[in-house]
Amino acid sequence: MSGDFPVPSDLRAMLEAVRRVGRPRLVGGGVRDWLLGLKPKDLDVEVAGADFETLRRALSPFGATDVVGRSFGVVKVRSRDSGAEYDFGLSRRESKTGAGHRGFAVAPDPTLTDAEAAARRDFTVNAIAYDPFSQTLVDPHGGVRDLEARVLRHTSPAFVEDPLRVLRAFQLAARFDFSLAPETAALCRGIAGSFRELPVERVWGEWDKWAAKSVRPSRGLAVLEETGWLVHFPEVAALRGTPQEPEWHPEGDVLTHTQHCLDALAGLEAWRSAEPARRRLLTLAVLAHDFGKPPTTARAERRGVMRWISPGHEAAGGPLAESFLRRIGAPLDVIPPVCAMVVHHLVHHHGAQGGYSDSQVRRLARKLTPATIEDLALVMTADAMGRPPAPFADILVMIGELRTKARELELALAAPKPLVLGRHLVALGRKPGKDFKPILDDAFEAQLDGAFTDEAGGVAWLERRLRGEA
Repeated sequence: MSGDFPVPSDLRAMLEAVRRVGRPRLVGGGVRDWLLGLKPKDLDVEVAGADFETLRRALSPFGATDVVGRSFGVVKVRSRDSGAEYDFGLSRRESKTGAGHRGFAVAPDPTLTDAEAAARRDFTVNAIAYDPFSQTLVDPHGGVRDLEARVLRHTSPAFVEDPLRVLRAFQLAARFDFSLAPETAALCRGIAGSFRELPVERVWGEWDKWAAKSVRPSRGLAVLEETGWLVHFPEVAALRGTPQEPEWHPEGDVLTHTQHCLDALAGLEAWRSAEPARRRLLTLAVLAHDFGKPPTTARAERRGVMRWISPGHEAAGGPLAESFLRRIGAPLDVIPPVCAMVVHHLVHHHGAQGGYSDSQVRRLARKLTPATIEDLALVMTADAMGRPPAPFADILVMIGELRTKARELELALAAPKPLVLGRHLVALGRKPGKDFKPILDDAFEAQLDGAFTDEAGGVAWLERRLRGEA
């Protein structure tokens, strides 16, 4: 934290107006992020001492007000000056009325103290408020202390009423490199059975944040393990205790390896600078890359030495990755590229003996789409780096050779597109019909094999094919 909280001018004007009818405080993740030295994104305001209509009237001169949150005492304001949206919520009480994270009765209460209002928040680090007028922190639950110690600690015993908070701990620990307070972990273990109450879309919401925003993803998996919630994700849980050959994997079992890989990925500049959608795919692919090891790992003799081996684990991992992604509610467009990267994450070893053929690289790019060879290279790099203290320079050389070949073919960032299309058949006098598809499929296969590399060559091949010569 340095200086005063950076309150935008339009929000400051709103706060001045609300100050005349109540006691506004900046609250939640925006305050937490500012204290961590990060740029605050979500600027939320909690107001004590006012009722809903009075609050709405005070805010209406500043832009459109959305009152869909009336039952929760929330007014959303779209600033007329900047277009930014700000949430103003009344101090409120919550009481448990049913199962799940939605089973709450919410009642605004203008008489609540700062401590009472903050007690409904999940963790102490999210229960810190900021008074924009006195420029002081309001921290009744010791959140600043926990923030400095990088500890997630529940704010009150009411934590157990909302099982989604366990998954929030999972993603927050990974995003901010926090550990979980032992007493909070104990509470989470006590409600492990309530996972089934959570709608799958909310489960995905937390996994999505973990995958796209983590700075140390392994912390999240550690939270799931110490809270007993890892059991709800059996493909991940199975990695714990699955042995690996110490000569190749001195770091330990497959879950330990996966945690190292995830942290290595998050440390790569190419991952940190990527768009959230790409970070999400890469993180999930690294998480799932060894899902196939538990069912394929066995003790066997290799060159006169007994070793742990996992033959075929790449192919076995594809279906397991799909089942995991479906269970956590991942969008359907996430599943194919993640599974493709899992299935092909050892392809660099296959080209190591004699280089990569043009055909091999073309076909790989096609199989990965909409992921790319560059995406796969990042997954393979993280895999190589996830086995400390074993050296991995030789593996990075193999990955580099694949990248070089893909760039030479202009396939590092995109799959090959068919050069021969239906219009070419029409131009050669063929009428559209059911025979078009097999001809065009043959043309694309020939293109992948290198029979032609441009449109003119494709048309020449097509003419030979129609004459029965290709």
